[in-house]
Amino acid sequence: MDRTGPWPALKVDDWADTRDTLHMWLQIIGKIEMVSTSLVNHWWNVSYELSARGLRTRLMRGNNSAFDAEFDFVDHVLVLRARPGGHRTVALEPKTVAQFWSEVQTAFDEMGIDRAIWASPNEVSPSIPFSEDTEHKSYDAAAVETFFGQLLSAEHVFSEWRAGFAGKDSPVQVFWGSFDLSCARFSGRDAPPHQANPPSCPPWVMGEAESRENSAAGFWPGGSSEGTFYAYVYPEPDGYREASLPVGRFDTDLGEWVLPYEEVRKASDPDTTLMSFLEGTYALAADLGKWDRTMLEVDPHRLDSRIYHRNEEPRLRP
Repeated sequence: MDRTGPWPALKVDDWADTRDTLHMWLQIIGKIEMVSTSLVNHWWNVSYELSARGLRTRLMRGNNSAFDAEFDFVDHVLVLRARPGGHRTVALEPKTVAQFWSEVQTAFDEMGIDRAIWASPNEVSPSIPFSEDTEHKSYDAAAVETFFGQLLSAEHVFSEWRAGFAGKDSPVQVFWGSFDLSCARFSGRDAPPHQANPPSCPPWVMGEAESRENSAAGFWPGGSSEGTFYAYVYPEPDGYREASLPVGRFDTDLGEWVLPYEEVRKASDPDTTLMSFLEGTYALAADLGKWDRTMLEVDPHRLDSRIYHRNEEPRLRP
């Protein structure tokens, strides 16, 4: 494990047990977020966003209070905050999912916040109820910090990529079901009903997620030695998987374009390599799908000269 540099190395095999435990912990808080926020298209209300210290929820509401949660990967605590006045922490350290579940319930009880969730994980098999899960119990703090470094580096490029799109697109976010960082661009057209479903996940979940035509990309801490960048389009146009791109390859088993994280990390210019993958897979999907690219795309640097040169900024009235 190499935690130095903006693109740190982390072998999946070296932290798989910790990854799987953290995944379950994220699902617990994510499910509370799902029942404590208003539904936003494609489940954008239930995802995590990156912060300077880890992963945080959106603002949640319940019992006439507002609250949020943040997985702090610097001090390694789950921070729960509520207005008025509530503040609790749960240590992120080696412990079972069942113990974490119990400590989270106690913390919310002490803050007087009700929550009722389906208390078993989604998109995994087997789906062990959180209160009974004594199998997942690892937490390697150094590995989690390195993984957070991977997310920060990927998010920087994904956010720049997102800035080049003027149509409907998603935030750069981490979904707790699939445990991946992702961003999606939308053509503005409907999509046919989605047929495939992950394990322990009802059909209506993916129906909402893929209800509009989209070209998506993301990073998942699995699939290759150090994790994998992926890209797909739904619905898939003819010729998408048969094409050739400068970066990445099409994985017929996954039905997605893939690019190993290690390949990006070792490139002479990792940011440019990843951006080439994002732009290439999107352009392929948009061209084959006949998207209106002239209307949807925008120069992300169109106002740089005005933003960064003081003499061109508008003056504020005193």
